[in-house]
Amino acid sequence: KQWYQRRVAITAGVNQIKHLTGTKILRILRAKGLASKIPEDLYHLIKKAVAIRKHLEKNRQDKDSKYRLILIESRIHKLARYYKTKAVLPPNWKYESATASALVA
Repeated sequence: KQWYQRRVAITAGVNQIKHLTGTKILRILRAKGLASKIPEDLYHLIKKAVAIRKHLEKNRQDKDSKYRLILIESRIHKLARYYKTKAVLPPNWKYESATASALVA
C-alpha cells in the first residue's frame, strides 16, 4: 500500500479484522458465544420480508410488493434448505411468516 492508503485505513478504521487477528470476525464471535443463531444473509432476507409485510398491511393494493415478497420468501426457503444440508440450521427449522418478526426483533 501507498503511504496515503495506509493513513486512510488507519484513520477510517480497519477494513479487514483478519489482517490483525489472523481469524475471521465471525469465528471470533462464535468463540465468544456472541454470534447469531441464524446466518447473516438469511437474517437480512427475513428482515426484508418482515418490512414488506408491514408495508403490505397499510398498502394492500401494492402488487409489486406482493410479487417481491414472494420472491424474497422463495429465496429464504432456498437458503434455509441449503443451511439445513450444511448443518448450520437445525433440521426442524422452518420459516413462517407469522413468527418471522420475532426472529428479527
